[in-house]
Amino acid sequence: MELGRRVVLKGAALSGLVFTLDGVAVVLSPRQARADNIPLTILTHAEQESLEALGDVLLPGAKEAGIANYVDHQLGVPPGEALLVARSMNVPPPFVNFYRAGLKALDAAAQKSQSAGFAAMPSAQQVDFVRAMMKQNPDGWAGPPSPFFYAVVRMDAIDVVYGTVEGFARLGVPYMPHLLPQRSW
Repeated sequence: MELGRRVVLKGAALSGLVFTLDGVAVVLSPRQARADNIPLTILTHAEQESLEALGDVLLPGAKEAGIANYVDHQLGVPPGEALLVARSMNVPPPFVNFYRAGLKALDAAAQKSQSAGFAAMPSAQQVDFVRAMMKQNPDGWAGPPSPFFYAVVRMDAIDVVYGTVEGFARLGVPYMPHLLPQRSW
């Protein structure tokens, strides 16, 4: 589907993402996409659950802010246009390989140590697991180095939670973009 210039510019002005819903291009923030149950197109349901659980441990509120919708959307754009932190950290494209390998390693290592996938672990165990993985690969980890995966997903969580007008307000920082959004997002 070819997007019109107006839709793309509107999305850029709103710092929203362009999603296709029933063949129609709509501009939504990751939070709105999650709230509206916009289906993911790249990540599986299990990957979504793991990413949301990890995101919420790294930065409470990342799940509701739409971290999975944001990452999924960005995995579907050309690598040179992706806003993912992985791109600036020199992760080789396609970026989906990095996220899939990291999420698979996360669940495999969690399963080995706790007999449950990461998303199914109790909150306190998730926190302990993440504290360990930020230092070194947990037993059973077979993916990108866990401290690196931790850092990339943490920065994605920060982007999706605080990279908004509301996020800046929660931090008490004035929002001073080069182009102001036409409406709140």
